Amino acid sequence: MKQILHQQLNLRPEQSIELLKALHIVTRDGAINQDSRRKLKQVNHLLQFIEPLLASTVAERGGVSVVDHGAGKSYLGFMLYDLFFQSRKNDAKTGHIYGIETRAELVDKSVELAKQLGFADMSFLNVSAADAITSPKLPAAIDVVTALHACDTATDDAIAFALAKRAKYVVLVPCCQAELAACFRKEKSNAAAKSSLGELWKHPIQAREFGSQLTNVLRGLWLEANGYHVTVTELVGWEHSMKNELIIAQFKHGHGNPARVKARARLSELIETFGLSDLRRWAV
Repeated sequence: MKQILHQQLNLRPEQSIELLKALHIVTRDGAINQDSRRKLKQVNHLLQFIEPLLASTVAERGGVSVVDHGAGKSYLGFMLYDLFFQSRKNDAKTGHIYGIETRAELVDKSVELAKQLGFADMSFLNVSAADAITSPKLPAAIDVVTALHACDTATDDAIAFALAKRAKYVVLVPCCQAELAACFRKEKSNAAAKSSLGELWKHPIQAREFGSQLTNVLRGLWLEANGYHVTVTELVGWEHSMKNELIIAQFKHGHGNPARVKARARLSELIETFGLSDLRRWAV
């Protein structure tokens, strides 16, 4: 039965069906609805990008710490633990996964599930991404920071967290562009809005699409300005999600590197061109 389910769901042999049932992705009798199937495919695809980063870090540092922002029900964290950490549970301490979530009821459920599953190296914090930077419950440095569809400004807060914690890798699937949308509304009277550039966000639907594109460009430059090499690719096909841009950043360059200087200048120029005064802190 399990082998048939693995084939039907396109799972890896070592992937736990019992975990998927505990996460309510698969029902107790092995059924799965279309929405859960899409979610499962998306997370599994994302894991293909994340696991090599963890393996590289473990090989280099002997362990790996992961912080998942906007964790929600912690599908990503639990499945990552199942596929990566469980296979190494007999090794020396592999590392730890921390889930960051502002909804207390989801944190409580994740804590209980981790206990039931015996996932000892998982912790969950009921705190915002911004406040997590100073939380005494987190290490001073983190190896890998992830944010999968973190809402409102949580993606931007996750980047700020990664920079503060000197993360080696940052993996983002951006969701909202709330910060930029607020800037557009606030800066309607600026020079860019009055020029032909203002046509780019004249209508609400175009403002959303343009805001999404510009926000992610600025996020990439923000990371590059802080020493990261950034790759942007597609997570899954458009038929599965309209929010499928995957940003992977690896720290490469120290202070004064020409690539950092160039990215900071480009970032500052775009912020000034579009009158996004509230985002000037990104270019500092």
